[in-house]
Amino acid sequence: MRPLRNPLIQRTAAFLLSEWFRFCYATIRWEHENSHLAEEIWDKGGGVLIAFWHSRLGLAVASWPQDRAQPARGMVSLSADGEFIAKAMARLGIPAVRGSSSNKDKKEAAKGGTQALRDGLKYLKSGGGLALTPDGPRGPARSMAEGLPVLARMSGAPVLMLGLSCKPAIRLNSWDRALLPLPFSKGAIVWDRVDFPEGGDVHEVAAQWRERLTAVEARADEITGLERI
Repeated sequence: MRPLRNPLIQRTAAFLLSEWFRFCYATIRWEHENSHLAEEIWDKGGGVLIAFWHSRLGLAVASWPQDRAQPARGMVSLSADGEFIAKAMARLGIPAVRGSSSNKDKKEAAKGGTQALRDGLKYLKSGGGLALTPDGPRGPARSMAEGLPVLARMSGAPVLMLGLSCKPAIRLNSWDRALLPLPFSKGAIVWDRVDFPEGGDVHEVAAQWRERLTAVEARADEITGLERI
């Protein structure tokens, strides 16, 4: 049995990780760039998609407003790792929409993905913010799956591209070389906005948005001085 399949271990690890993130977020010296793009959308109260690369998942919660009637939700896989992540996010005030499945059973994955799409669209139309990693849950790193453009096209919601960085930080030996923030480091939160073009092709839009999201993350790394890999 993998450790994270044990509910007690999941809860304990989620508690420890969420408290670590909470301490880091409070002590990191944050620099913001183009935050007006996000504030304009939040102030209007409409639905919005928030995209960032999977490697920066540990920094993302620090960027989301927590004072809205409907805070952001994160799309999280149905895997055991996803269950652990969902528990940690919930402790930080970000409920999860489950269904970006990594199950080996294709029928189960399709079922989970369909339900996540329905739940995500419903939440967006109610005026909520839905956060997702276009390259998750298994990569390849910085690859843009079609899910984000499809959700944007179907919902009509704007997309906020989110670049996140901090230095110093721990790089995990994971498929995405995930960043684990450290207290009292220098952090950067950089925003960009895109909208699905009328009559646009999903494949072409995905390729364009991949470049935009990579560029905004690179800008965040430039601010903090973090080496790109």
